[in-house]
Amino acid sequence: MSGVEIRRPRADATRNRQQLLDAATRLFASGQAEPSMRAIATEAGVGIATLYRHFPTREALVEAVYRDHVSRLTAGARELICQLDPPAALRRWMDLFGEWIATKNGMLDTLLAMVESGEIAHARTRTELLAAIDDILEAGRASAQIRADVPAEDIAAALIGIFTVASLPEHEALAARLLDLLMDGLRP
Repeated sequence: MSGVEIRRPRADATRNRQQLLDAATRLFASGQAEPSMRAIATEAGVGIATLYRHFPTREALVEAVYRDHVSRLTAGARELICQLDPPAALRRWMDLFGEWIATKNGMLDTLLAMVESGEIAHARTRTELLAAIDDILEAGRASAQIRADVPAEDIAAALIGIFTVASLPEHEALAARLLDLLMDGLRP
């Protein structure tokens, strides 16, 4: 053993980081223009120096929020399969996907610049999300509760279309109706 001790972050530092991620997510999802870093710090109840200690740039914060949501979506698929029958799990996952899309809209300019520069690998995210959808579809196929002829790519395309037409939060009821229609079409 090398004798190097790995320090865990202090509890307050971990809490502050999570508060910042949660606040940024709320503000990004609010549908307003990209919020300032100061507004995010204020929303999180921390000082601007604390925000910059955790996220030295806007890009670092956007990437952390983005990765946090992708992680929630992929882990969420597995959790939902364990908690709900496959159609209910898929429908709930669609809601989570909509929340992610709404959050992306509030950080779109920064996010697009990061994808263009290669800082965020869009292809990797797409692969992870398709795998999450496929996990739920496989459970639905195995239980004969979801059609066997629908690939994950079709579900992803339909979701992007729905949330483009019915962006959250202003069109939440329309999005819910469209998602329910999509689910009706997925039943055998």
